[in-house]
Amino acid sequence: MKKVYHLSTCDTCKRILKEVNLPDDVEQQDIKTEPITSTQLEEMQSLSGNYESLFSKRAQLYRKRDLKNKDLKEEDYKSLILEHYTFLKRPVFMLDGKIFIGNSKKTVEAVKQQLHG
Repeated sequence: MKKVYHLSTCDTCKRILKEVNLPDDVEQQDIKTEPITSTQLEEMQSLSGNYESLFSKRAQLYRKRDLKNKDLKEEDYKSLILEHYTFLKRPVFMLDGKIFIGNSKKTVEAVKQQLHG
């Protein structure tokens, strides 16, 4: 399975999708127009090991709700991500049983390597 969860309105996501030269066989899901399901999130979590790694602490709602001062548990991260798409750290690539989360240079290089060898 080859899939990427991204936000079409996010300039960083757009830049990364262009940079990795996404092949046609990679399914794209815009999480704003097609929200992630609980099943999809559980699949991501099973590859990443936990929900916290999928959670964006840079989201504006994270600051607005003062979540950094709350003791968030795994279930909290899960429900927050399902509640609002901005809580998902983007983009998330799921490629042949491996997961790549976020937009760090190292992650983008790893995605390129996985896609193009």
